[in-house]
Amino acid sequence: MTLGYPNNGRLRLCFLSYRHLTRLARAVLDEYAQRAEIEVIDQAYEAALAVAREREASGAVDAFVSAGANASYLRSTVKSPVATIKVGGYDILLALLKARERSNRVGIVMHRRIIPELDAIKGLLRTEVEQGCYETPDEAVACVKGMAERGFPVIIGSSVVVEATERLGMEGILAYSVAGVRQGLDDALEMARIARLENARYSQLNGVLQNVQEAVLAVDPADRVTAVNPAMEALLGFPPNAILGRVAAEVAPELSLRGVLGSGEAEKGSVLTFRRRDWIANRIPIREHGQVTGAMITVYDARAISEADVSLRSQTRRRPNRTTRYTLDDIRGDSPAIEQARATARRFAASDLTVLISGDSGTGKELFAQAIHNLGPRSGRPFVAINCSAFPDSLLESELFGHEEGAFTGARKGGKVGLFEAAHTGTLFLDEIGDMPLALQTRLLRVLQEREIVRLGSVVPVPVDLRVIAATHQPLEELVPQRAFRADLLYRLNTLRLRLPPLCDRVEDVPVLAEGFVAACLERTGIRLAPSVVVEPLKSRLATYRWPGNVRELENICERLTMLVLQFGTVEDIPAGILRHDCPELFLEPPGQDRPAGGHRGEANGREGATDRDGDHARAAIESALSRTHGNRAEAARALGISRATLWRRMRQLGLGGSADGECAARD
Repeated sequence: MTLGYPNNGRLRLCFLSYRHLTRLARAVLDEYAQRAEIEVIDQAYEAALAVAREREASGAVDAFVSAGANASYLRSTVKSPVATIKVGGYDILLALLKARERSNRVGIVMHRRIIPELDAIKGLLRTEVEQGCYETPDEAVACVKGMAERGFPVIIGSSVVVEATERLGMEGILAYSVAGVRQGLDDALEMARIARLENARYSQLNGVLQNVQEAVLAVDPADRVTAVNPAMEALLGFPPNAILGRVAAEVAPELSLRGVLGSGEAEKGSVLTFRRRDWIANRIPIREHGQVTGAMITVYDARAISEADVSLRSQTRRRPNRTTRYTLDDIRGDSPAIEQARATARRFAASDLTVLISGDSGTGKELFAQAIHNLGPRSGRPFVAINCSAFPDSLLESELFGHEEGAFTGARKGGKVGLFEAAHTGTLFLDEIGDMPLALQTRLLRVLQEREIVRLGSVVPVPVDLRVIAATHQPLEELVPQRAFRADLLYRLNTLRLRLPPLCDRVEDVPVLAEGFVAACLERTGIRLAPSVVVEPLKSRLATYRWPGNVRELENICERLTMLVLQFGTVEDIPAGILRHDCPELFLEPPGQDRPAGGHRGEANGREGATDRDGDHARAAIESALSRTHGNRAEAARALGISRATLWRRMRQLGLGGSADGECAARD
């Protein structure tokens, strides 16, 4: 039979059981007519399950109500909540009193349980009571038959037990009561109410997830799927109805959230392989009022992340640097030479004049340029840097001045803003100005004089307001007579001149700089170790080396030393052969006569001796680097902390076979 009430937004219950229990329930259903729509169906087990699944699929039910084995079977199979009509001790007592009126031998057959308390009171009832239990309907029938054979004419039990007694011509008494039915319906209403609230929350979550591009799956505290978005459906290859309500680990073991549900801790950035592809997964617990009420996994395509990273870094390289990182406080050292350079930079920063910074590779020219910009009146405005030796001549012109659409083959559609315009109101830093082609030197001179530029392919001048800071490691004065650099541009750039000292002129700063580099390296590796542990045992060797690669070379050796200490424990524990092999610079013969601190070289003989020793050190360092890199000059320059152009120049000066071949003459 089916009994229903119109649904006006009320809760919807489905009562599934044998006819004896439904007949009992019918007496109280009218009491709930205003509170819920209740559908009553006389079915059990497989037939009841088929009905339950159909109601769930059509969204026509909020909770089910049943009893005994039927309730257990439904609960293990359907997704919706199942309320159980229970049998209480008082219900059994009333049924026993009723059964005693028919016989003093009574059987009790219940689902999954025997009631020990009955043994204590059956003497008071002057009734012989035998108990039995069952899991399945067949077991219930067998239990009833056995009691009948043993002479028990009346049996108390569930609906399936009562039906079995009727088929055997015996008398059965239903153990359930009206009060138990009411309690079961009340439990079902509360379950239905909570289910609706959860469904509303999950519907809202699903609505949000529909617009998320990443694959997302959410589960409840039992790891059952409560929400999936289209990206996750596509990844799994299942429609949502085939996923919702299932245990995530059964859908795909890789997506299980049991670990997060158990620990309450997020698991971010784990890599999983699914469908022969790598994915990045974030597993996050969902909390309500401080309690874990579910969890969510978000899956990202590792290949797409890698491609996005490459694209982002590529765009960042193409985009001019418009920010600064360094100030004068970042320039370490207390030697007179570096103190003088800092004081000069501080004075130059107060003006808006053009600055020419000169110094060997690795002395920190861009660091000083940024510091001057940050101290000056243009601080907070764009700082745009370009290395003039890093671009072919034609491309460098386009980078600096920009171009109009169609100015040349391959010109960007819509044109392009040049770096002079990008640095408007700020500072343009021209590194390695000595490598700028002569034709561009002429155009740069006009910009410095007129403060306006003309894009390639245009005739319209564009005013620019900017400060220019140039830097070079080359002796520009020597390039002028060679017609490699314009004299008028040199005079225009050389308004303010800042000469940076090489590291060999500030040897007292070497330990301080070394500890800073070691500390940064230790921090990157996450190792807690005092930098002095690495630096102190080698302080004398660090101080006697001439550092042809300057601060950049010192930084490279400090990273090597830190790696060795992390491998062996302390400097003293590093085998001498390995230390000499990996850091040969520290084992070169020290000069016979130390140069006084502060860069003063003394008498003429002293200067010549120091120069010779510097040459010997530079020669040994270059030969060692070339040996370690098997003659690869690019890698040797990188190991020395200098550019390939500088390496080529020094090899030529030292007679080491430097030639202007493709690699040796290549610019940074």
